[in-house]
Amino acid sequence: MLDNFLIIHKSILPEYYSKVLEARRLMETGKCREISQAVKQVGISRSTYYKYKDFIYEPSDLSKGRKAVISVMLVHEPGILSAMLSKISEAGASVYAITQSPPINEIASVTVTLEISSMPGSMADLLKELCKIEGLENPKILAVE
Repeated sequence: MLDNFLIIHKSILPEYYSKVLEARRLMETGKCREISQAVKQVGISRSTYYKYKDFIYEPSDLSKGRKAVISVMLVHEPGILSAMLSKISEAGASVYAITQSPPINEIASVTVTLEISSMPGSMADLLKELCKIEGLENPKILAVE
């Protein structure tokens, strides 16, 4: 996995790379609730943030396991949770914990905590794959550590 990374001093990189990190911190700490608010505060476009957010990390982020928390809504039918877990496994992530609410109106809220340090793709790629599962709705990233 480390074959895909370089360590580069940030003084030679464009300033927007650091601003992507800053916007992510604003979201993670709760200082900003919306991406549009965070990117406006740091002075970058939303497209710049989304283009680089899954590829820029500080060294301390890479030295320990990375975790992500996702939230989805599942239609209460057999096999949908299993299909979601298969997609997560295929993406190279491991499941730490699953929390599921009882279904209300045949839809259950599910929160999954993942170990993502071995994932070759991005969280955005995983969400795109989850969106393909019939009966799984509204996948969102709640946090990435």
